[in-house]
This record gives sequence, C-alpha cells and structure tokens, in this order.
Amino acid sequence: MTTLLESRLELIVRPTEIDVNGHVNNAKYLEYLEWGREDWYEQADLPYATLLSLGVVTMTVNVDLNYRKEARQGDCLLVITRPGRLGTTSFTLEQTVIRELDDSLIADASVTLVTVDVESRKGVPLPEALRIYLL
Repeated sequence: MTTLLESRLELIVRPTEIDVNGHVNNAKYLEYLEWGREDWYEQADLPYATLLSLGVVTMTVNVDLNYRKEARQGDCLLVITRPGRLGTTSFTLEQTVIRELDDSLIADASVTLVTVDVESRKGVPLPEALRIYLL
C-alpha cells in the first residue's frame, strides 16, 4: 500500500535569523529544513523514540540546497517535505521553502538520509514502518 506523505510546516522568520545583509542567514535554512524533516517524521508517527524502539536511527549524509530568493524578517514561510528516492538503506526527502505571501520559491533541497543500527552504527535496510511512507 502506498502512503505517500507530505509535511507542510509554517514558520515566521525571526529577527535572530537575519544576517548583516538584511535577509535570512544561509545557515538558518539548514535548521528550517531540519524542522521540516522532524515534522515529516511526526506526521508519519515515527518520532525519534519510535525509531529507537525499532533499533534504528536515520542520519543525514548529504544536503543539496539551492537558495533561490531572499527571505526577510517577518516573512511567513512554508517548508514542504515529501519523499524522493528510495534505496535499500537510504532515502531522500525533497524539500521546498515557499514564501506564503506571494508563493515565491525561496529554497529547495534534496536531503539524503541513511538508516543506521543503533548499536553497530552501520547502515541497515529501512524498516517497513518507515518504508511505507517513502513508496
């Protein structure tokens, strides 16, 4: 059964996220994307504690991030996270950051994650509880 899951996380750009150029600092986008991925896991009913109970964790191994337009203080942003490529031990989550006011694409990213055994810290096949949300 395919259960393609998309997460939509709204956030407001805070003053502490702005750099000397008056826009969101590039490093903050990594946080926005992480928050979006965490929301995706929550939507899938796979919080960290559940993954641990399955004997696995997921680790980010690559982030391919494109900055498209500036975001500024007070902007309402929408971080959309959806499944991408599915491998044996790895998968990608495709993410976009949209400014809600004008639907502008602010950033997009492809994030590769691997499933790792908690004890051995080696890659293991994706558990079915996660795989069903990635098909």
